[in-house]
Amino acid sequence: MGKVGRPRNQTARREALVSAAGRAIAQRGLEGLRIKDIADAAGVSQGSVLYYYPELDDLVLEVHRGAVEGFLASRQQAYDTAAAGDPAARLRALLDSGLPDTTEDPVHGLLYELHRRAGRSPGHAELMTSLFAREVALYTTALEVGAATGVFSLAASAHDLAHGLVALEDGYGLHIVSHNAALRPGRARDLILAHARAVTGCAGL
Repeated sequence: MGKVGRPRNQTARREALVSAAGRAIAQRGLEGLRIKDIADAAGVSQGSVLYYYPELDDLVLEVHRGAVEGFLASRQQAYDTAAAGDPAARLRALLDSGLPDTTEDPVHGLLYELHRRAGRSPGHAELMTSLFAREVALYTTALEVGAATGVFSLAASAHDLAHGLVALEDGYGLHIVSHNAALRPGRARDLILAHARAVTGCAGL
């Protein structure tokens, strides 16, 4: 019976270490990250961390993967739980889910910190690219549904407009978590909604 339970226990321990590493990165950043920080956050020894993740880079990659999947799941849920027959409400829910709520937003702060590795690591670059593509796909669906039902009158192809919306989110989000006093979360939301109204021809957004 002990052998049957081991994979589950190992999976749980790995997940706990990934979670702890995410907290440590959010608090200290990537540059100063040490095995000790992760061990302290997880409440285990440094040896335990190294047992499951002999290479720190592998653990950081798992943190990035988990952050991407969690963020995408939250965005999909926001879209799915909005009024099914109201394309404007669904697009607005999607827009609301894409920006940091505060300058200290832990999810966005972690993602931006991890994305910095993309220029030096194919694995991190792949995750960043995947996140962007899947967010574009979400927006493309929302825009196409709105256009098909006559609620939106799109200024360009849904796919092109989706690229622009995700890029705006990324740019505004970076300024928010970077504590740009000229671009607070509320102001960023107003700006991206105004853009969305302009490109969809939908004043009800």
